[in-house]
Amino acid sequence: MHFLIERDILIEAIQDVLKAVASKTPIPILTGIKIVATEEGVTLTGSDSDISIERFIPAEEDDEVHIELKRLGSLVLQAKFFAEIVKKLPKDMVEIETNEHFGTLIRSGSAQFNLNGFDPEEYPRLPQIEEENVFKISSDLLKQMIRQTVFAVSTQETRPVLTGVNWVVEAGQLSCIATDSHRLAMRTAQIESLSPDLTFHNVVIPGKSLNELNKIIEDTTDLLEIVVTENQILFRAKNLLFFSRLLDGNYPETTRLIPQESQTTIKVKTKDFLQTVDRASLLAREGQNNVIKLIASQDKILEISSNSPEIGKVVERLQAQEVEGEELKISFSAKYMMDALKAIDDDEIEIRFTGPMRPFVLHAMENQAVLQLILPVRTF
Repeated sequence: MHFLIERDILIEAIQDVLKAVASKTPIPILTGIKIVATEEGVTLTGSDSDISIERFIPAEEDDEVHIELKRLGSLVLQAKFFAEIVKKLPKDMVEIETNEHFGTLIRSGSAQFNLNGFDPEEYPRLPQIEEENVFKISSDLLKQMIRQTVFAVSTQETRPVLTGVNWVVEAGQLSCIATDSHRLAMRTAQIESLSPDLTFHNVVIPGKSLNELNKIIEDTTDLLEIVVTENQILFRAKNLLFFSRLLDGNYPETTRLIPQESQTTIKVKTKDFLQTVDRASLLAREGQNNVIKLIASQDKILEISSNSPEIGKVVERLQAQEVEGEELKISFSAKYMMDALKAIDDDEIEIRFTGPMRPFVLHAMENQAVLQLILPVRTF
């Protein structure tokens, strides 16, 4: 294998596939990046058996030549060293040449490195996916949906299925649901599908996979193709394939958690409320598990407070847009509230309470596509 390639384009592709490369693994070849040079261009692959990322660099694109191919071939190089070397090369072009024993010469300007490579035949094959359950969604919308839900996955491995986000498709709509059993985040959106009766439930994608995908896909209106199988999901974008395994187990039925009626409804400016909760949390962090208290009265005044006996207390009053229903005293995690508020991209929110010890929901005034649910804490 022998080719010359633009350094910046190579660095970008390496950074993408590095997100899937295993750092600790009993399979040494998975610490490497697979490189394949064909007449069309160069493909880089990284995998840790949970996530696999394939990035294609076309030899020529938009009348610009990025790669000069001299000899086709493939090999696997140690990801850590390959990435560091390419990042620090002095010139804009990089020359990569291998011999029949996978010894690799990397040259740029006056710098020359020799790396030992692995046999690419030993590298695991990417999953073969049957393309039955296929739909499309714009890249920027998917990024938004991930951001608005993935923070609520569980970080505890005691119930592995809760460390993922459950995807449900029904009637042309995708619902993403995440819960750690103390809070829930849900986001819905319309999708494009060739099959109008496309339906699936219990497709649970690891939160880690979605976080890595979110870093790679571009914030554009370009459509992403998503293929779902029994134990894998594939995201296909321009010059990019991103595979993730799905989590085993049945995701809990979450719809029954969402209260349908409310005793108290508050309408408030999102930014003002977030900043008030943030200030109250300054003392709550040190005390009883980051808990703050909210008292809502009929005169549209919200009293937000926290008390840490060793440090002190904070009380702040905030003018709400509206308070309907019964007076309310409730306590909750400041962190959960702040996470939920940051996930709602709207100037005003509505919070519906069904009592001091029942779950309450937040959503944007104009848009119910994003729903956040939080369980209160018993302090009153």
